[in-house]
Amino acid sequence: MIELERDGDVFVLRMRVGENRFNPDFLSALDEALDVVEASEGAAALVTTGDGKFYSNGLDLAWLTGDGAGESSEFLARVLRMFARVLAFPVATVAAMNGHAFAGGGMLALAHDFRVMRADRGFFCLPEVDLGLPLAPGMTALIVARLPIATAHEAIVTGKRFGGEEAQAKGIVDAAVAEDAVRKQAVEIAAPLAGKDRATMAALKRGLYQDTLRILEG
Repeated sequence: MIELERDGDVFVLRMRVGENRFNPDFLSALDEALDVVEASEGAAALVTTGDGKFYSNGLDLAWLTGDGAGESSEFLARVLRMFARVLAFPVATVAAMNGHAFAGGGMLALAHDFRVMRADRGFFCLPEVDLGLPLAPGMTALIVARLPIATAHEAIVTGKRFGGEEAQAKGIVDAAVAEDAVRKQAVEIAAPLAGKDRATMAALKRGLYQDTLRILEG
């Protein structure tokens, strides 16, 4: 479900469950991998990526409307706490967006410090307007905190799909590169930041995003 490996000082976390949709098992596996990174000693940074044509398509709506129908409020709170954890993570984080990053998957990418996206295929999209699903306040707070306001407005009210080059132009991602360069570029961004003091990094992020984190963490 989740694979974690080292590339020098950089931990590379690969999500490997098809569309990498969020359900309890997925979130537990993700938390366990993040625990390993946090428990490590010495220089470290984190790159997350997906497998195949998906980075992540967000909430597992099939589970939410099926077995998880009675757990939706508690589960959503757990998802928001996961976004908060990544946003304030004590080491530098880079999302290597190998493919589609839709809805909650796009928000997960936004919670990272930096983002690298495949230029030729794959989209960033916040499709809730077309799904008839209002954003939770924490989701809106995260999007507005991490995107230029005009881009946030366009993404939220139109549900537009942004390809890599447009996503870079709109300030959604920091770089749009060829498929075989996504991970390499992400690691190159992360590696020079691996030696930063973790306590200082976490404190600075919490200072930057204190209002957003307050909402996400409930």
